[in-house]
Amino acid sequence: MERYALVTGASGGIGTAIVKKLIEDNYIIYVHYNQNAQAIEELKAYSTNIIPVKADLTVKSGVKALLNQIHMPIDLLVLNSGISLYGLVTDLQDDDIDNMVQLHITSPFKLVQQLIPPMIRKKSGNIIVISSIWGITGASCEVLYSMVKGGQNAYVKALAKELAPSKIRVNAVAPGAVSTKMLSHFSEDEIRELSEEIPLGRLGQPEEIADTVSFLASEKASYITGQVISVNGGWI
Repeated sequence: MERYALVTGASGGIGTAIVKKLIEDNYIIYVHYNQNAQAIEELKAYSTNIIPVKADLTVKSGVKALLNQIHMPIDLLVLNSGISLYGLVTDLQDDDIDNMVQLHITSPFKLVQQLIPPMIRKKSGNIIVISSIWGITGASCEVLYSMVKGGQNAYVKALAKELAPSKIRVNAVAPGAVSTKMLSHFSEDEIRELSEEIPLGRLGQPEEIADTVSFLASEKASYITGQVISVNGGWI
């Protein structure tokens, strides 16, 4: 039986790794992106089970634009879209705040709201949110990012309780420092110092996040719901 997944933010480092892993798990995947079309073309070359969907989830119209491109019930939803803004609270502009809240909180909420009715009818489904270590412990100079990621973690815990009677599992993966473009503003020396702070002595790899998503989506995790799984090398 065909299984359909939707991965938001699929053009980034973690998103691409998740898509490739879910292809191995035999999903047909709606691959969401906003600007990085080249990454999506590379994924299309990787597998024929890729269906690109373009939408800007930082704006109110984004969810409707995305949903208009989804034509099959979703079995697995991976909410991975995310951006980080580095700076003092007093440096952030209103548009920055609105876009971050829309992308990480409002759009995911509305997307789930529209995609869960078929899951409820089937009494089957999986929702996995890619959160962050900073949603657990907080980060100076990334206060807004920490706030929205903390909101995602609370959302996962609450939604899991609401959907458990319908046999729908909801979990989050909270990565630590992962080797992606999100760390591109750090110098080599800063990356080295960061790695030394982590007990395992290195950054995480996108594939390690993808493996965790694959596990949580599988029957091997059939009794796990409402959890925020930290994948951070023992950092926190």
